[in-house]
Amino acid sequence: MAGAVKIIAQNKKAYHDYFVEDRFEAGVELAGTEVKSVRAGNVNLKDSFCTVTDGELFARGLHISPYEQGNIFNRDPLRPKKLLMHKKEILKLYNAVKQDGMAIVPLSLYFKNSRIKMEIGLCKGKKLYDKRETAAKKEIARDIERTLKERR
Repeated sequence: MAGAVKIIAQNKKAYHDYFVEDRFEAGVELAGTEVKSVRAGNVNLKDSFCTVTDGELFARGLHISPYEQGNIFNRDPLRPKKLLMHKKEILKLYNAVKQDGMAIVPLSLYFKNSRIKMEIGLCKGKKLYDKRETAAKKEIARDIERTLKERR
C-alpha cells in the first residue's frame, strides 16, 4: 500500500473467523454524504462480506451511518456498495469462491491519497478448534511478554 494511507476501520472479527489466503485492494463507489460520514469515522465492517453479481463485486453488510447534516441526500446505511476492481481480479475471486468454497471478506477501509479504498481478503473459514488454537497461541505470547517484562 504505497502513498499516504490513513486507516478508517478494520475488521478484526475477520481475522478471528477466517484464515486470510490472499489480499486485494478495491476502490469503493460511494455517494457524497457517505464519503463525509466515512471521513467522520462512522463505519462498521464487522458483519460485512462481498459477493460477485453479474461480473461486479459488491460489499454487503458494510454499515455507513447516515451523515448528520445530510438531509434528503442520505442513502440507506446498509445498501450494497459497489467495489471497483479489474475484471480479471473479480473473475479470479469468483472462481475461488465457486470452486474452493472460500469467502471474500472486507478486512479494512482506508484513505489512500484522498481516495477511499478497501482491502478485501480471499478467506477460508476457521473451525472451532482453529479458533481455540489461535487464542492459545496469543495467550502464550502474552505470558512470555509479561515474564520478559518482569525480568527487566
